[in-house]
Amino acid sequence: MRALSFALLFCSALGCSRVERQEPEAPPVVASPWIALFNGKDLDGWKIKIRGQELGVDPLHTFRVEGGVLRACYDRYEQFDGRFGHIFHEMPWSHYRLRVEYRFVGEQAPGGPGWAWRNSGIMVHGQSAESMALDQEFPVSIEVQLLGGDGTNARSTANLCTPGTNVEMEGKLVTQHCMDSRSETIHGDAWVSVEVEVLGNEVIRHFVNGAPVMEYQRPQLDPSDPWAKQLIRDGNLQLERGTISLQGESHPVEFRRVEVLPLTE
Repeated sequence: MRALSFALLFCSALGCSRVERQEPEAPPVVASPWIALFNGKDLDGWKIKIRGQELGVDPLHTFRVEGGVLRACYDRYEQFDGRFGHIFHEMPWSHYRLRVEYRFVGEQAPGGPGWAWRNSGIMVHGQSAESMALDQEFPVSIEVQLLGGDGTNARSTANLCTPGTNVEMEGKLVTQHCMDSRSETIHGDAWVSVEVEVLGNEVIRHFVNGAPVMEYQRPQLDPSDPWAKQLIRDGNLQLERGTISLQGESHPVEFRRVEVLPLTE
């Protein structure tokens, strides 16, 4: 069959004439509404806080970018010595959906606590990096706990932990420090996608690989926690906004996507 020409013949009772066909226009390029917090090249827009160090001081290069991923590394640690670390995005957020892809790799740092094996976290509604004390282990925040399996036993991920905070579930105050999600166990070194939907002081939801696994309401400061006490203003405990940070708890972990979708209040 002969190839179609860009010129078509239009025929009528009076004869035929040539009609030039217009090439269709390319569809417009629509920018993604998701905002990349990690640019895949460097730590621009992030602040590092290591326990025992001043803000921005990371002498053993715990947090670094290699091969396009943000890594928490412990290859330069002779002993962990309780040096928990967090890397904070510079902007506070209130209503948004956060998407993070992570995986655990390698061996835990010598001296890391047993509970911290294949353990990291995404901290939301957190205090500012500047307000953390020199020897403070964790920012006052809501922690979406990230855990990896041991190849045999059940161990959920995207759990809830509450350093200096409390939440409500079904209208009741929950003061338990950590609560398991409904997620399946993720064994091995596969990349895992976790999304966190944060709607100010109303509700927070966790998702693992697209499946909902946890929901709670009314995040708030814990007045019995010494670090949280310093953040209470005029007796108001409710958390409506705060920082986003990623955690280093002695086991190497990689993050290859950290992005946020702003939501209207």
